[in-house]
This record gives sequence, structure tokens and C-alpha cells, in this order.
Amino acid sequence: MATILDIANADRNLSSMMKGIKAAKLEESLSGIGPFTILAPVNLAFGNLSAPDTFESMIKQSSSNSKLSQLLNFHVITGRKLVRDFRNGQKLPTVNGEELAVTVSDGEILINGAKILAKDRQGSNGVVHTINIVNLPTS
Repeated sequence: MATILDIANADRNLSSMMKGIKAAKLEESLSGIGPFTILAPVNLAFGNLSAPDTFESMIKQSSSNSKLSQLLNFHVITGRKLVRDFRNGQKLPTVNGEELAVTVSDGEILINGAKILAKDRQGSNGVVHTINIVNLPTS
């Protein structure tokens, strides 16, 4: 069975996310046993980040990629979370120690305001959901 990185890598709408994961050197940890849940922003979402913290500028500063790592780790939850596991008002701890808020309304699931687009794509070490915006960590 494919890993969550294999799933994300095969989706051309997630090429920016994969480029960031490679630049931040997160491939090894996300290829581990897990399980992990990745809330992967689509390419268009990364293009909508505003200056000075554009996604491309974060990738270019890969020598000091703590900002990029923080951003990407804010989209990874420990454990396998399928859509049916999300509850309104739920708080989800990310691997960087912050929390994401779940809102369920009219059949849509929002994670910190990001709408889940493609859902429940399961791999051997977790699950991938795509979202429409990049969630920004508070720190």
C-alpha cells in the first residue's frame, strides 16, 4: 500500500506541498510508521500566501527552514483522522504542538477555516485530505 507521501506526490494539485516537504526535509519523518493525517493545501492556496512570507521565499530560505517546517507541520496531525472522525468544536493537536479547530456546518468540514476538498485518501501510514487554504501557525 502507498504511503501518505506517495499519495500526495501522485496528486498534481499537491506539488507545492511536496516541494515544501522536500525543502524542509520532512520526507523521512512523514514516511515513518505514523499514523499521520495530512491536511494538504492545494497549489493555488500556496500561491495566495502574501508577502513577505510567500511560499517560494520560504523554500528559498531552506538553510533556515524552521518557518517552512513550522508551516508544514501545522498541517499534520498525529493519528489517522477520517472525515467521519471530525466533530464540530473539536480541537486537533498538530505535530508542531499547536491546535486546529474543526467546524462542521451544512455538511462541510472546515479546519481553521480551510474547507476539506478531497478526503479520506488512505495510505499505509495515514490519511490525506486536501484543503483550499494554507493555515498559518500562530507562532
